[in-house]
Amino acid sequence: MRPDTPADHTTEAERLLRTAAQYPEDREPLVLRAAAHLELAGDRARASTLYDDLLAAPESAVENPHLIKALKAANLWEYGHEAEARAIIEGIRAAAPPDAAPWQVAAETLEAHDELESAHDFFSTALTLLLAPGEEVPYATQSLLTGRHRVRRLLALPHDAWDELAGALNTAPVPLDELHDPKRLWSLGSSDPAELAAEITRLRAELGTYRTALSRPFPVAVLHWPKEELRELLTAYPDLTEEYVDHATHLSRLEASLRDLHAAGTPNLGIVTGTVPSYEAFAASEATSPTTTALLPQYATTLAARGRATPWPPSRTAACWCGSGEVYGVCHGGG
Repeated sequence: MRPDTPADHTTEAERLLRTAAQYPEDREPLVLRAAAHLELAGDRARASTLYDDLLAAPESAVENPHLIKALKAANLWEYGHEAEARAIIEGIRAAAPPDAAPWQVAAETLEAHDELESAHDFFSTALTLLLAPGEEVPYATQSLLTGRHRVRRLLALPHDAWDELAGALNTAPVPLDELHDPKRLWSLGSSDPAELAAEITRLRAELGTYRTALSRPFPVAVLHWPKEELRELLTAYPDLTEEYVDHATHLSRLEASLRDLHAAGTPNLGIVTGTVPSYEAFAASEATSPTTTALLPQYATTLAARGRATPWPPSRTAACWCGSGEVYGVCHGGG
């Protein structure tokens, strides 16, 4: 059941913080989720404290410092600390992080406070940095295209190539031009039944998109065993040999599974890396034998929920997920 009231959100935040203490290796994603619930509970000052606590850790221990800063800026702006929020956002721009999330949070913060030109510039700068011409658009980057399209509609700017790409990637039953039409606000006050019916259809499509995102707050993840871990796993549990055969077969099947999911339209795909001690601990927590093959996808889902998933597919010029040292386009991304 999803938290609905401020008290529910506070309770969920406390649960996540306890889990973070139990799993220190996953502290950052769990604390970020706790901070989000505290914001929803209205306890923005405490949420800021959590962001500060994460940023106070040694630099090597912080996985996503720019995302944490962006979330902190968004939170600060909401409770009267605009100047500090702006300074953080400009710092993110100067740092030019190589992942989409901090750019999106910062741009949407500017948009939420009617800084449309600045938001447009932020979205555009991010896409220039992250979107390689001719490459398939990574899932995480698609939201930047969508956000930029929305802001450009609000600014009454003509379509450009990125707007066309955003429209082509849109999976909602209602086109982006309709979803992002500024006149929609006026439709809600219309006395024309046809206009109201059309707006209800658009809102339902938009709500469906949000529900999909809420129901899957972490990637659909496939389990990857590094070579030495797989050898240890099969030595300890030979009954799993039928599931994995050998390491090369395991890697090929993993890539094929992800491609099948992608072809079926499944968004937000990822890979989680297993270790034998972690898997054994998970099996013990489930009171199940590690040889139970049905436990493997549950283990993968749990790792993804704890923030351990790596998005798939990587760029063709990025290192392959398998750890071979080759670029993805030459390794498992070839063909």
